[in-house]
Amino acid sequence: MSEKARVIAFYLPQFHPIPENDEWWGKGFTEWTNVGKAKPLFRGHYQPHVPADLGYYDLRMPEIREAQAELAREAGIEGFCYWHYWFGNGKRILERPFNEVLASGKPDFPFCLGWANHSWTTKSWEKGKTLQDTSIIIEQEYPGETDHIEHFNCLLPAFKDKRYIKIEEKPLFVVYHPLNIPDSKEFIDLWNNLAINNGLKGIHFVGVEANFGVQSFSGQSFGFRSIINKKIILGKDVTKKLFEKVISAGFDAVISRGMNLAQARYETFFIHYMKKAIKQVLKINFVMKYNYSKISRLLFAEEDKWDNIYPTIIPNWDRTPRSGKKSVVWHNCRPEYFKKQVEQAMDIIKNKPEEHKILFLMSWNEWGEGNHVEPDLKYGKGYLEALKEVLK
Repeated sequence: MSEKARVIAFYLPQFHPIPENDEWWGKGFTEWTNVGKAKPLFRGHYQPHVPADLGYYDLRMPEIREAQAELAREAGIEGFCYWHYWFGNGKRILERPFNEVLASGKPDFPFCLGWANHSWTTKSWEKGKTLQDTSIIIEQEYPGETDHIEHFNCLLPAFKDKRYIKIEEKPLFVVYHPLNIPDSKEFIDLWNNLAINNGLKGIHFVGVEANFGVQSFSGQSFGFRSIINKKIILGKDVTKKLFEKVISAGFDAVISRGMNLAQARYETFFIHYMKKAIKQVLKINFVMKYNYSKISRLLFAEEDKWDNIYPTIIPNWDRTPRSGKKSVVWHNCRPEYFKKQVEQAMDIIKNKPEEHKILFLMSWNEWGEGNHVEPDLKYGKGYLEALKEVLK
């Protein structure tokens, strides 16, 4: 049985100025704005994260995109999953970096697209207010078939690009909130037919879901209101039921994310979700801390061994640059602990068919969430080297 794994890294295109961010957050705002001003919130808290090899880059520069691809290639990463924004009625945002990758043919490095089908709110990038009400900046809409066709035609040149990552000869397309799409089966059937009519074998649709069933059907995080409205999956086999719900919605596979599961295992379900309920109901903000040396071993569910489930590996997590004391922090994150996690993930996928030995890396460059493998001043290429040692 081959030990080879296909590692695909989520890639955020936020690192360049756009008119919308200038309007909402101030002239020149990018993800680096929050990253650079981050402060330690407790003793031993590693902040700010300062980029090393690539610096505070601008993704409009092709040299940076080439350097990113080279770093990823050296580490054994198969390709990037670029987050793609389509809010309905043709509304896009942050599309320039990928459009330039597509048009230029460079870097010559595999890629796929992930539809970040969620509304943009003031929760995404905050201005430092401790108790700020969430309001919608751009609402995610689903106008119907005509918009789905326009969306497909917009992405068709990417699907036909020789660099596009395929599963069983079909372009891989990720959907962040698979259960949010109305009539998802009709949407998937439509795109598959359009793909076949345009010379493709179809589309390999993959939905992102938590591998623990305390997630609301609406795609929002678990909380007190979810309990009241009975919109969460509880009881026996919660992970199995949630994954089956995504598959029954028409998706070919599921990207399994273990953050909820790991955090609940770390301090028990009751304690973890009582803390979340207290924060939500009483509006008391405090950092929820988890030691990475322990939590990084708790990410995976038994269902992650299914052939159509693609587990997620997570090198680090610290959302305080974006949200301050509202955040969850995995502290004491180190490359050696990440290496053990990747080894654990490799064992989980070892018996799967070759094309389905897939791990999604969360993430390549989510600096504002303290979730990146790009080199920083503290660990250098440590996370990339750890990944490389296991993969190669």
